[in-house]
Amino acid sequence: MDTGSIAWGLTATALVLFMTPGVAFFYGGLVKAKSVISMMMMSFGALGLISVLWILYGFNMSAVSNPAQFSGNPFSDFGLGKLALGETGSIDLLGATYGATFAIITVALISGAVADRAKFGSWMIFAGIWATLVYFPVAAWVWGGGWIMELGNTLGLPEVIDYAGGTAVHTNAGAAALALALVLGKRVGFQKGITKPHNVPLVLIGASILWFGWFGFNAGAEWLNGLANVGIIVVNTLGATAAAILGWMLVEKFKDGKATSVGAASGAVAGLVAITPACASLEPGWALLLGAVAGAVCALAVELKFKLGFDDSLDVVGIHLVGGIIGTLYLGFFAIGTGLFTGGGNLGQLAVQAIAAFSVLVYSFVIAYLLGLAIEKTIGFRIKNEDELAGIDTSVHGEDGYALERV
Repeated sequence: MDTGSIAWGLTATALVLFMTPGVAFFYGGLVKAKSVISMMMMSFGALGLISVLWILYGFNMSAVSNPAQFSGNPFSDFGLGKLALGETGSIDLLGATYGATFAIITVALISGAVADRAKFGSWMIFAGIWATLVYFPVAAWVWGGGWIMELGNTLGLPEVIDYAGGTAVHTNAGAAALALALVLGKRVGFQKGITKPHNVPLVLIGASILWFGWFGFNAGAEWLNGLANVGIIVVNTLGATAAAILGWMLVEKFKDGKATSVGAASGAVAGLVAITPACASLEPGWALLLGAVAGAVCALAVELKFKLGFDDSLDVVGIHLVGGIIGTLYLGFFAIGTGLFTGGGNLGQLAVQAIAAFSVLVYSFVIAYLLGLAIEKTIGFRIKNEDELAGIDTSVHGEDGYALERV
């Protein structure tokens, strides 16, 4: 492999790793000032824990030798010693590290649904077990030779398209987020307008870091393909995200009379989520339409928690679950060469996309719900109401986000 491709692989790995601190900033700015440490620590906790688990056994689980397997053998190369000593060990370890960054951010995304009310230790237990039972196997299903990757061949239909994680990352995390929101219940005084973002600039910084890092997220894997499709991937990542900002702000303007900066940041994330599975398989014009649709629909979807009565604190369901499903199903209509409107009227692509998306949704939701319930019923997952009101940062971490003193 040429040195340029290797250099891009290293750069992309760093970009995607940087996205998890971006999630921490984005989520941290959205919560109350007395919850910012707790919120950001959940992302940094995931970064530490999932990195270690991935190296120990998660990478081994993320590939299978035949599609009937649930996952790879976690003990086949415990600690990656064999991989490191192989003839292509340097390249293989870089690929393994790149894969780790996806696992980390998928887990971190879930935390936004339980902001203001989750115990840190319980969150870490959930994160480690959920990654083991859900993310690592799902990565194998989607990208590691598993049943979703081979679904098209099995059914005599087009292959499932999930270039960078519409199912494995966003639908997966969004479904788990919904489950945890139901297990932990509503915040004290839950209602529309219960809290406002305590630091809007922090939200915008986080969204900007995510957009920056997302070029590694979407185009990163191209280092293995000689950067063959990098052009269409980067232009679609730019265009869909930009269009989603406009779509979200238009909905806000018509619905509430004002377009907000938090809405623009949320719209950008919704566009990034939607283009993730589709970035290499859409013409740029269709990517713009996808972004506009995702921005508008997600802007409406975040209101569902008030209508349906679940407290998804930072709209992980409305943005990541809904956006991930939109991007995944959209390919059934507009994927280059195989979409319903771009491939001769064949419904096969839509069929395999739907099977993949909803299978991951159901599996992730069920495991997350059972796991969250087990933790809640044993050691407890939710903090006490009085601690929530007093401030979770102080009660859980013994710290304040802002130490302000009068001079």
